[in-house]
Amino acid sequence: MSLRTAGSVLVVFLWSVAVVLGQKGWSVTYTTQRICALKGSTVELTCSYTYPSGTVTTTLWFTNWGSGVEPEDLGQDPEYTGRLEYHGDKKKDSILRITDLRESDSATYKFRLLTDQTEGKYYGDPGVTLSVTALQVKLTYSSWQNLVTITCITTCTLSNPKPTYIWYKNGQHQHESTSPQYKYSVYSNSKDSYSCAVKGHEDLHSPAVCVQGQSCNTVTYTKRTICALKGSTVYISCTYDSGYDTVKSSLWFSPKQRSRWSDKLTPEDLTRDPGYAGRVEYPDKERWRYTGHSTLRISNLREEDSAEYRFTYKTYYFEWGHSFPGTTLSVTGLQVKVTPAAEGQKTLTCITTCTLTDNPTYIWYKNGQNVQGVSSPMYSISSENADSYFCAVKGHLSSAAVCEYSTIVQYST
Repeated sequence: MSLRTAGSVLVVFLWSVAVVLGQKGWSVTYTTQRICALKGSTVELTCSYTYPSGTVTTTLWFTNWGSGVEPEDLGQDPEYTGRLEYHGDKKKDSILRITDLRESDSATYKFRLLTDQTEGKYYGDPGVTLSVTALQVKLTYSSWQNLVTITCITTCTLSNPKPTYIWYKNGQHQHESTSPQYKYSVYSNSKDSYSCAVKGHEDLHSPAVCVQGQSCNTVTYTKRTICALKGSTVYISCTYDSGYDTVKSSLWFSPKQRSRWSDKLTPEDLTRDPGYAGRVEYPDKERWRYTGHSTLRISNLREEDSAEYRFTYKTYYFEWGHSFPGTTLSVTGLQVKVTPAAEGQKTLTCITTCTLTDNPTYIWYKNGQNVQGVSSPMYSISSENADSYFCAVKGHLSSAAVCEYSTIVQYST
């Protein structure tokens, strides 16, 4: 469970719509009724509300509501684990924050509140309809003019009222425009590839598309974001295609290290960077291939390793551009957070500063002994309990401890 998540954030405020269902004194006002957001970004759905009397006991957001039962709180839905946060004052407003958006998150979200009064339950219609879209490149050829029109397309109209589109040619920043279309001359033997992105969300670019044939200059990263534990080992990988030209050299680099480069415009191999000495290697480096797979391995991770990592290659005639976004790595430790729960109970939460990749299994220890049957980042205990508790992630040594609910200790072995 994370406190924050690195990546693109999309916060939209368009218009307000008050919704009253006829119950005197109750209302829900959604800041906007429709949002179109990019896959992988972060969105905030907001509302304000009023109620006639009493104290608010529960607030939640939901998408499904079966007849005869209370709606399912999205905060308890495993599909949103580590990606959903509730914010607000629990008196007049609420914010639902969803990170790392997926296309399956497309739905209508509604807010519900409960008070301590009889019949003190209410929800607001019509809710907020969220549509999640990825970017795609569409090519349209005009043979008689020898031109190709490249269009950056989405399945819904982005909520940003006037997005700026960025075009990458062979991994190099090429053009920016408020128009989603770009035209240029194309040759029959072209090995060029194009990708588009929206400014401010460059890490969410479209897949690169060949303008001629099925083989051209491309680099495709296996993951665009990775969250890993301090002290662990991470593998960052990509596939590449040189359009049938022989690859003579390749390397991984980080733009964050630019100040250390001899030539600020020429990336330097991470294996030669003293900050990564003895911790970086390419376990499957391939040479003299038209297409291939490359992996960057970083061991004994440090928090200062949090950065973007990019791959580049050279042929005898071509070099892949250095401005194409790569994979962003965030390195985190573990902490234990203690919060009041039901009467006589407290909740321990094993928290990180980013959402750990690959849905890890959590391990809890009570007074140094493994607690059986608990594998989630949250663990309920008695308020009267004065024992010490540790949390860890299965397969890793990094852990955190809390003693008597007063001190949070973070360490790794």
